Formats: sequence, structure tokens, C-alpha cells
Amino acid sequence: MRLGIKEIEQILPHRHPFLLVDYIEEMEPGVSAVGYKCVTFHEDFFRGHFPQEPVMPGVLTVEALAQVGAVAILSMEENKGKTAYFGGINKCRFRGKIVPGDKVRLETKIIKVKGPMGIGEATASVDGKTVVKAELTFMIG
Repeated sequence: MRLGIKEIEQILPHRHPFLLVDYIEEMEPGVSAVGYKCVTFHEDFFRGHFPQEPVMPGVLTVEALAQVGAVAILSMEENKGKTAYFGGINKCRFRGKIVPGDKVRLETKIIKVKGPMGIGEATASVDGKTVVKAELTFMIG
């Protein structure tokens, strides 16, 4: 099952330039999702980060992971039409750079849900190498 931009926009409120997921390759509502961000030299953030050595900001990679997790959690029937907000970022580690030309695999597994709050275990990788790993807390509003 593949979700393109149009389907993702029906689930998430984010829009360009802040929608950081190009497509969802796999998804099990309320359980997990795997999406991709195809990074090009034309990304708005590269103009200032850094002009001499373009690197995707780590916080935007974490945001992309959160968006993939939000697709999984907001695809549940009881959460349709709602918004997922950040509640926290824990155990976050940056292990590599994301540069123009990279195809970033974004995987978020929902590991705990209690009422409107939950935790996702998130991993971003490029060519099989982990570049970001984090535990993301979310709140459904």
C-alpha cells in the first residue's frame, strides 16, 4: 500500500514547505509506518544550512519521522481529522548527515499508547545506514 502526497495531505495538516514526507510505502494504522523523503538540492533549508556544505537540519529529520508516525496514528478510525502534536523527544541521536541526493527512509513504530498520548520509536536511514534514532512522544488533539 502506497500513499502519495495527495493521500498524506488528507491525513496530515502539513503543507509545503513543511510537509517532509514524499510518500508512505507501508502503514498499519496505529502500529507503524514507513515513508520516504527524497532530498533535493532545491530544499528551502539548504540556502542557509549550510551554503558551502548543504546538510539537512537534524530537527527537520526528527520532524519528518514524527510526520510518518502521525500518518500511522491519525489513520486510525477514531483519530481521523485530528492532529498529532509533539509531546517530547527522548534518546535522540544523530549518527550521520543527510545531503542533497539522499533518499531517506523514515520508519516510526508506535510502542505505547495511553489515552490521547503515545510514544513512537523512530529511525531515519540512508542506504541502510542509520542517521537518526529517537523516541518521540505525541499527543492527539
